[in-house]
This record gives sequence, structure tokens and C-alpha cells, in this order.
Amino acid sequence: QVQLLESGGGTVQPGGSLRLSCGASGRTLSSYAMGWFRQAPGKEREFVALISRSDSRSDTITYYADSVKGRFTISRDNAKNTVYLQMNSLKPEDTAVYYCAADRRFTTSVVYQYWGQGTQVTVSS
Repeated sequence: QVQLLESGGGTVQPGGSLRLSCGASGRTLSSYAMGWFRQAPGKEREFVALISRSDSRSDTITYYADSVKGRFTISRDNAKNTVYLQMNSLKPEDTAVYYCAADRRFTTSVVYQYWGQGTQVTVSS
């Protein structure tokens, strides 16, 4: 069992930045692909960013939704058992609850095995 906990959400003005963190207890995250998803009011949960598992010699792979490419960066720190989402140049349409998720598979679908409870990000002037 993996328990995920997001932090770092808040309210920021358009053009601002936030860094979300996703910590875990129960198991090390290095053997899981990690994804960030978001869900705005009245909309379905959507993929944001993905990073491959880091328990092999393969290079780390990252993947982003087109809507955040060039603005968001996903990374992981195995020593801290934490995954991050650095969000720059934020737009009002980025407003949503952001969730981190863990799965053995490298996938952009919302079928991840483990989910955090989410953290609210609001972009508003």
C-alpha cells in the first residue's frame, strides 16, 4: 500500500509560479511511474505530467500534456521519496485540484493504482 500526500497548492496571480510536492509513506516511489493530474470544477480529471520509474538503469522519461508543455516540470527526488511539479507562467485555466498518482505502468490514463487526496491551485488576479 502506498499513501500519497500532496502539498504546495495555493492562490497565485497569472504569470506566477508554484511548486507542488507529493510525498509518500508505505513504499519507496522509485519503483513507480508517477503522474500529476488535475480536475477543474465541472470537468473530468485530466493528465498533466508523467515521470518514469527510477529503479532501473534506463534514462528518466518525462511526458507532458500539450497545455502545460514548456511551463511545467515534473521531477523526483528518490532520497526524499518525493515527486515535484514545478509550475511556471500559470494561467487562470490552470486552476484545479491537482492530484499525484503512482502506478507500475507508464501511462497518461487515469487508471493509476494509488492516488493522493489533492491540493487546490487557484490562479486569479
